[in-house]
Amino acid sequence: MKALTYVERGVFELRDKRKPEVVDAKDAVVRVTLSSICSSDLHILHGAVPQAQAGVTIGHEMVGIVEEVGCDVKSVRAGDRVAVNVETFCGECFFCSHGWVNNCTDKDGGWALGCRIDGGQAGYVRVPYADNGLTHIPASVSDEQALFAGDILATGYWAVRISEVSENDTVLIIGAGPTGLCTLECLRLKQPKNIIVCEKRASRRDFVRSLYPEVRVVSPEECLEVVMAVGEHGGADRVIEVAGTDDTFRMAWQAARPNAIVTVVALYEQAQILPLPDMYGKNLTFKTGGVDGCDCDEILRLIADGKIDTTPLITHRFPLSRIQEAYRLFESGCDGVIKVAIYPD
Repeated sequence: MKALTYVERGVFELRDKRKPEVVDAKDAVVRVTLSSICSSDLHILHGAVPQAQAGVTIGHEMVGIVEEVGCDVKSVRAGDRVAVNVETFCGECFFCSHGWVNNCTDKDGGWALGCRIDGGQAGYVRVPYADNGLTHIPASVSDEQALFAGDILATGYWAVRISEVSENDTVLIIGAGPTGLCTLECLRLKQPKNIIVCEKRASRRDFVRSLYPEVRVVSPEECLEVVMAVGEHGGADRVIEVAGTDDTFRMAWQAARPNAIVTVVALYEQAQILPLPDMYGKNLTFKTGGVDGCDCDEILRLIADGKIDTTPLITHRFPLSRIQEAYRLFESGCDGVIKVAIYPD
């Protein structure tokens, strides 16, 4: 089969690899019917993910059909349509038992697919702990509707949940890339008083305005002024930072009112510094980290019920044989690209 492979920093190659097999009784092999490119894949390409293994097949956003299961797998069987969770997790260790599956202590736990073990920008993928990492796709939900359920939608849902949003809040989302837009979809379910989205690209600001007319959309240059005017207590009650730059990290704490929650789900390519003297007295609560992808069943139910729709994010589609072209487009941000779907040839 063809598989996009991490060779070294700056180099991905579409290589021939053997179809994966069940190697553990808790494994499943999934035939990939649709996958996508994530910004985290670009971080691997740039050499900014130290745990990424050379030779690994890239990709952790995918849906497919179960091809084979190990003898201990109970929740899925061959022929089932499934969404693949970005994380693999044992479900039994200390962290899993508390719902912190991103920190699963198994050797293949946490974000492993497409990073430390072979992922899904390929014809097939082996999924460890399949009972935990695969979610049935309802019959009424298409592959494109379900494509982001296991990663960026799970991230957005988790970010909103840990931000403790209430209906009286003013909430600022920094970044209207794919994860920011998925976060916005999930935030709207909470119906906060005000939603502000800050995005530097004019095309993405227009995209948000076209889909969500009730949302205030601002550029970075005007963000702080608008937030201070809209927020009733000197800033946003909740800030969700999804963009991942030095400037947006600084903006996150500057835009927050005293005693606010700042949730950082962005993946940075360099270290960030908390300027505690400048922040003294704001009494902020920071929540950070990778997604704990435990909500895929609920997310797919919400999609089936018509309460979440991320299909407008898929702006381009490519066959696997042209995935390098898809990467160049996605990284460039040209042609209004938001997300790229990769389908089998």
